[in-house]
Amino acid sequence: MLNVDEITNACVKCGKCIPTCTIHEINRDESTSPRGFLDLISAYKNQELELDRDLKTIFESCFLCTNCVEACPSHLRVDSAIEKTRYDIAQKFGIAWYKKLAFFFLRYRQVLNILARLGYVFQSCAFSTKNNNQGMKAKLNLPLIKKGRLLPSLSKKSFLSSNPDFINNQGEKSIGIFIGCLSNYSYTSTGFALLEICKHLKINVDLLKEQSCCGAPHYFTGDFKSVEHLAKKNIVYFEEKLKTLDYIIIPEATCSAMINIDYEHFFHMQGDQEWTIRAKNISHKILLTTKYLYEHTNLEQLLKTKNKANISISYHDPCHAKKMQGIYKEPRNLLKQNYHFKELIASNECCGFGGVSMQTDHYEKVLKVGMKKAHNIQKTDVQIISAECSACRMQISNALEHEKVSTKFSHPLELIAKILQD
Repeated sequence: MLNVDEITNACVKCGKCIPTCTIHEINRDESTSPRGFLDLISAYKNQELELDRDLKTIFESCFLCTNCVEACPSHLRVDSAIEKTRYDIAQKFGIAWYKKLAFFFLRYRQVLNILARLGYVFQSCAFSTKNNNQGMKAKLNLPLIKKGRLLPSLSKKSFLSSNPDFINNQGEKSIGIFIGCLSNYSYTSTGFALLEICKHLKINVDLLKEQSCCGAPHYFTGDFKSVEHLAKKNIVYFEEKLKTLDYIIIPEATCSAMINIDYEHFFHMQGDQEWTIRAKNISHKILLTTKYLYEHTNLEQLLKTKNKANISISYHDPCHAKKMQGIYKEPRNLLKQNYHFKELIASNECCGFGGVSMQTDHYEKVLKVGMKKAHNIQKTDVQIISAECSACRMQISNALEHEKVSTKFSHPLELIAKILQD
């Protein structure tokens, strides 16, 4: 079981985490720094402080970017301590009705399928569609949506419902695709690009149509009951599928980190040894897509035979890819084969998505971090910015639109598929 006291007591207050902290960068207060979070958690756990709404606001202002974990000499899991505290917050104060509603839809895929189809029909009532295919702007201020915010459009048909259960590409290898909710219902071009790549590589594809949401939105908000339900359902499903599949690949950094790392952390936090072991046992067979393509296929060699595109690009490292899974070179080495690649200024900084609570309750902070990212993209002077994460895509696209930066966003798989198709 996670011992929060061990984490808080181990912090020696050296301050190496502070320059890297996303929230402290825009809110320079000791209370919103990693060591400040740990001090407050310790005081709360020792009943020196009451968990009131002021503390709730502080603990919910962390972006969970894990920059502090990476910078800490002892790699203390500040994020896990905060996630556990957010569970306590949810128990005491409850979860806002609009978040509960969203989490209900994410938990029950069949209901979400119906809602997504209705949403596609009526989305023009609340949103104005952009001509550049980057998304749609909210016309109204709603609990989950801020007026003027750029959001992804809903697709007429989800990715999973647009394809057969199994695609036979006459290959020797078969993989499963865990697509993620945003790529399933909105950024469907990501999934279709992945299918195109698999076709060129002659890799058979199982669409894993009984997959459920990974549970990341619920986890970061303290809805542990839903996390347990979704995690167990996915683990049982993956255990069975991996009897015949080589790997399950995920084109979403947040989903991949949730399934690969946070499932194990979650069950360990709950003191559930059986499911901790089961989560760990499947993790080595579930990979972020660029890692799989780079390490287990000949895609890099295939791309070397293709023409170079006269397009300048840069790559943003999703926190859940580089910091949590150590994935850095894989997408870069694939993209560098055919594009003019520039490293992003301040490449280690979080984009500022931060999860559902940050997007709904602390949008002004989210926007501040996003604006900083947009300015750094502008200084890098590229035509396209890419990241293997739909949450980053949503956040960065909104920031670019808000700051009127002309750079567009494309998922790395979309950029790779374009080269293969040309």
